Formats: sequence, structure tokens, C-alpha cells
Amino acid sequence: QVQLVESGGGSVQAGGSLRLSCAASGYTYRNYCRGWFRQAPGKEREGVAAFDSVGTTIYTDSVKGRLTNSQDNAKNPLYLQMNSLKPEANAMYYCAARSYGGRWGTITWPGDCAFGYWGQGTQVTVSS
Repeated sequence: QVQLVESGGGSVQAGGSLRLSCAASGYTYRNYCRGWFRQAPGKEREGVAAFDSVGTTIYTDSVKGRLTNSQDNAKNPLYLQMNSLKPEANAMYYCAARSYGGRWGTITWPGDCAFGYWGQGTQVTVSS
């Protein structure tokens, strides 16, 4: 059974920083696709930062230069360093891993990474 567990969310003031972590267990597929998504109230879940299928880090335009997606190797936690946070970053942040076979809730981004395994999310709140 695949489990993804996020941690590191919290409340900060605008301009502050947070580091999210995602620990995975039970995931036996060998691929590069790992990433972070977020979902604000009333909005669709969107990709934030991810390793694509060849291991290149992709960022959505609104976070470029302020977020860093990293992972030492496939067995270590996935991290998302978020600096210079703005109130528009308020959302639940989810760690995701690639799935196969069309799981419910799969989002394909970036490229051909079909993310179908999700963590429970960690809340990020940025106050102005």
C-alpha cells in the first residue's frame, strides 16, 4: 500500500519561509515523477513543483524563483522549500507520486507524469 505523508506546513507572515517534507512508503515503481500540488478553497488542485519523467524540476510560473523542489534520492523524503511567501500561496499542499492504470483523481502534469498517489495534505497559511 502506497502512503505519502506530508509535514512542515503552518502559518507564517508574508515574506516568510516554510519547508515541506514528504515521506513515501510502499512505493515500488521506479520513475522520476514526484511533485507538489496545492488546492485553495473553491479552486482546482494545481501543480506547483515536480520532477518530470526525466528528472527535470518543473515549476508553475507563479512560484518560480521562490520554491525549490529537491530529493537526494528516490528513497529519501521529497522537500519543497518555499521562500518569500505571499498570501496567495494559502492552500492545502499535497505530495504526489506517479501511478499507473488510471486511478481516480489522477492529474497529469508536467508532461506525461500521471500523479495518482496523494498524501493527506499539509496546510500553508500566509498572513499579510
